[in-house]
Amino acid sequence: MIFESLSVEKWMLPNNIELHGVRQGKGQSLIFIHGAMGDWRSWEPQWRAFTEHFDCISYSRRFSFPNKNHQASPHHSAIDEAEDLKHLLDLLKIDRAILVGSSYGGFTALAMALKSPNRIHTVVAIEPPMMKYAYFTEEGRNIAENFRTTTIEPANRAFKSGDDLLAAQIMTGGINGASSQVVSGVAMERRLQNLQAMKMIALSTDEFPLLRPDRLSALPMPIMLFSGLNTQPVHKVIFDNLVAAMPNAKAVRVANAGHGVSREQADFFNKSVLTFLGKKVATTIDT
Repeated sequence: MIFESLSVEKWMLPNNIELHGVRQGKGQSLIFIHGAMGDWRSWEPQWRAFTEHFDCISYSRRFSFPNKNHQASPHHSAIDEAEDLKHLLDLLKIDRAILVGSSYGGFTALAMALKSPNRIHTVVAIEPPMMKYAYFTEEGRNIAENFRTTTIEPANRAFKSGDDLLAAQIMTGGINGASSQVVSGVAMERRLQNLQAMKMIALSTDEFPLLRPDRLSALPMPIMLFSGLNTQPVHKVIFDNLVAAMPNAKAVRVANAGHGVSREQADFFNKSVLTFLGKKVATTIDT
């Protein structure tokens, strides 16, 4: 395992939030941002390919393993995560960075790009779960409401009743599909280490704040958006509406992948992103 040989760093932000992560490589700074139940270890399939070209940082977001932060209020969202990321860039004296985010990490990356566009060189986002975008169409509204009644509401009830394991299983199945490799085994065990992160999003007063389409379409940096062709319907409709709202972004739909594109089709993802970032790779990518 690549990450086992790395020393985990702890960064204390000026807002009294601690973040843990790893850093390796040289060149332009590139920040990996994981999803709702991931942590800094989520990007191991990317590490070797990207550290050859970039100064890479993979960190655990506010409530993810092994951070010991506590929730101060019932409100938490990608806006807060973007604020943490800005503090991290300041602390590490990074003027401008590439952001690569998956799921809620992709949501965070786009929120950060809106917050400080001059600090962001490029954004790569995999299926950011920006739920309000599903409601832009009648089909999407129906899909989103079904997802809410079959996944979000049952998971929230389980969290509120203290059955965190059941909540994690419901949410994982709803997000990734019942047949996904992450619903059992070692992958699920690791996800359970990040229950607090999922819980804080699930119980937030506004876990999916709207990033306005007109502001996203006006972002000046190159943006690449990924989705798996086998993803769940709610992710597909969000992605379709997001792509429609961001005509200048490069959209890539990946065969034989669901919500976890960077994990499920790591080689294709790595080569596609490196090509987008102007790095030479061993084979030609046809996207």
